[in-house]
Amino acid sequence: MADITNQTPVPPFATVADLEDRWHALTPEEAGKAEKKIGDAADVIISTCPYWREARPGTLRRIVCAMVQRALSAPDYGGADVTQASQTVGQVSLGLTYSNPAGDLYLTKWERKALGCTATRFWSIDLSNGEATV
Repeated sequence: MADITNQTPVPPFATVADLEDRWHALTPEEAGKAEKKIGDAADVIISTCPYWREARPGTLRRIVCAMVQRALSAPDYGGADVTQASQTVGQVSLGLTYSNPAGDLYLTKWERKALGCTATRFWSIDLSNGEATV
């Protein structure tokens, strides 16, 4: 059995099947959107967390799936960027404020911590070969 703790994770870190296992069976339209968002979520991690290679593959998979689930859970109002909605019928009123109205991909504070994005780390560059060391 291979030791997965020493393997470098490979983007996009998750699949549509991983997302379905954690959430629900996706329609073909949702699956198409999810596949694109999975790649985008991996790019967000790589772009914002310089030490992503040190994260375990399972951690990356879990976080990518959570990011995509948040994005796909956003209400679709035909392209309108709605952050709040209310509806009144007679004397009954319903008001909603959406946590992610635009379906953005983002990392929560705890996800950033799990990926080592919040830790301050010291590093140096070897001037003879240009390689960075932590």
